Formats: sequence, structure tokens, C-alpha cells
Amino acid sequence: MTNKNQSCGVGQDSMPSMTCLIHVLEAWFGVEHLEDYWNFANYLLWVFTPLLLLILPYFTIFLLYLTIVFLHIYKRKNVLKEAYSHNLWDGARKTVATLWDGHAAVWHGYEVHGMEKIPEEGPALIIFYHGAFPIDFYYFMAKIFIHKGRTCRVVADHFVFKIPGFSLLLDVFCAIHGPREKCVEILQSGHLLAISPGGVREALMSDETYNIVWGNRKGFAQVAIDAKVPIIPMFTQNIREGFRSLGGTRLFRWLYEKFRYPFAPMYGGFPVKLRTYLGDPIPYDPKITAEELAEKTKDALQALIDKHQRIPGNIMSALLERFHNKQKINQKTL
Repeated sequence: MTNKNQSCGVGQDSMPSMTCLIHVLEAWFGVEHLEDYWNFANYLLWVFTPLLLLILPYFTIFLLYLTIVFLHIYKRKNVLKEAYSHNLWDGARKTVATLWDGHAAVWHGYEVHGMEKIPEEGPALIIFYHGAFPIDFYYFMAKIFIHKGRTCRVVADHFVFKIPGFSLLLDVFCAIHGPREKCVEILQSGHLLAISPGGVREALMSDETYNIVWGNRKGFAQVAIDAKVPIIPMFTQNIREGFRSLGGTRLFRWLYEKFRYPFAPMYGGFPVKLRTYLGDPIPYDPKITAEELAEKTKDALQALIDKHQRIPGNIMSALLERFHNKQKINQKTL
């Protein structure tokens, strides 16, 4: 126990500032042994911090499976209507979109800037930066469906289609694995399509510096040229602060390159502020090559990162930004 005869001033007999503060609070509230409670609270924080780091990422995965369960229930409840309606899943999509939009608003204060750049009708190719966990794209798809009444198709990695139970979810929300001809067909049919050229490799191997990991990929650019559609770059601020991956280490990089599965552990699920920014559309130009268009798109995406993201990213700053933004909203409503 600390000797209470020590003073809170400066000098040889002065006590530590935290201990002094505790004694002041004890005198103020008339409570004894507050220091013991403080030490116990610190102990609990030390014990439960690893548990929280493990649980939070898997809460989002749980939400995905909850979505799948709802879709299965919806499918069976409406089995008799399937023969009479071509829009069997619209009600399910709207309900799920509302669920994810609510989660986005509550947990991340999610915002989309530049929604007007998404056409009300007609095709466009959306190219986005891939975070360690693409929760921002789930939120974005929900926003598009709720506010535009449109479904945004997305190209997903092959391993996603092998996850048990995910087939119905991927089918209802129009995820495809490719190939290039299928992507062109979707765009020529007037739909929105989203591609992350970095894909899983970018998810695993990028970090808080938000480096774009595309390599020499230019297939997406050829898709835009063949379909004669504009490209809209997309980036979500703080997406790396919400979830982080250990995929950049030598072992997990080797495992991915060897087996093409994301074995790397992930942590996060932090309620950081997320803002999705849509850049100006890059119009179709018949004179441009796929290499040139890919480089132009990469530059546009890098410009969004440079403008809207603090480098290197900082989890604590992103958390404080979330709660500071919430406080400002509450002050406006008073």
C-alpha cells in the first residue's frame, strides 16, 4: 500500500500521479480502497483483452451465417411463390440490406461519399481497394440496394465458393468467380459489377500503409474496354483499422502462394469510423489500351487513398474519430 503521508506535490516524498488521483477521488466520493478496485479493473482488462481480440472478428462471420440462415428460412417459406414470381429474392435482399445497413450505422457510423456517381441505370465497373476483411463492400452493396434499388454484382475469389453454407448467399447477392467473358456479359446486360484487382493477395499482404497490391493485373481493364463501360474507383477510409491481417509475414505469404487459401489469422472488428469514397468515373475510351487503363485506374485509386487516408493508419485515431463524429452528430440534434 502507498503511504498516504506522502504529498501530491513535487518533491522527494511525492506519490505517483495516478495514486494521488485515486486518493483525491476517495476523499471526494467518500469511498475507501478505490486503488484496489482500480488494480482489479486493470487485471480484468489484461485477462479479457486477448479474448476480445479473438471474438470481435468472428462476430462479423457470425452475422454472415445469420444472414444465410435467414435466406434459407425465406426460401422455404416462399417456395410456393417461386413458380409465380421472378422477384422471389427481392424481399430477402431488402431485409438483409436493411440489417447490414443498420449494423454499418451503429458500429461504424458508415458513410458513402459520391453516391451520385453511381448511375441510376446502366452499367459501370467499380474497382475497389480490398481490406483485410471487405466488410465495407457488404455495407456498400446494402446502400446501393436501399438507395438505388440496384444489385451490384461482384467478382469473388474461388475459395469463397468453397466455404460451407455460403453458396446460397453468393447466389442471392450475385457473386461470380468470373471468367472475363462472364464479366463482360454482365456489364453489357446493364448491371453494375465490382472487382478488386488485388483480391485476397491485397487483403493479406497490404497493411496500415494501404499499399495497392495489384501486380501486373489488367484483366479488369480489358473487361471495361470490351464492355465499353466507365470505371468508378472506390476506397474506404480506415478499413485497415477495422480489421488487420498477419498475412504479410513470410510464413503466411508462403502458405497463400503455395495453396491459394488465406490461412493467415485476422484480428479486429473495432468500431472505427468508415467512409467510402467514390472517385470520378473514368469514361470508356476506344483508343486506350488495357495496360494504360489499368495504370490510370490505379492512379485514381491511389489519389483517393492519398486524399482521405492517414498514412500509416492508426487504430486508436480511427476509434476516436468514430466517437468524436458521433458526439458532433448528437450536438447537432440537440
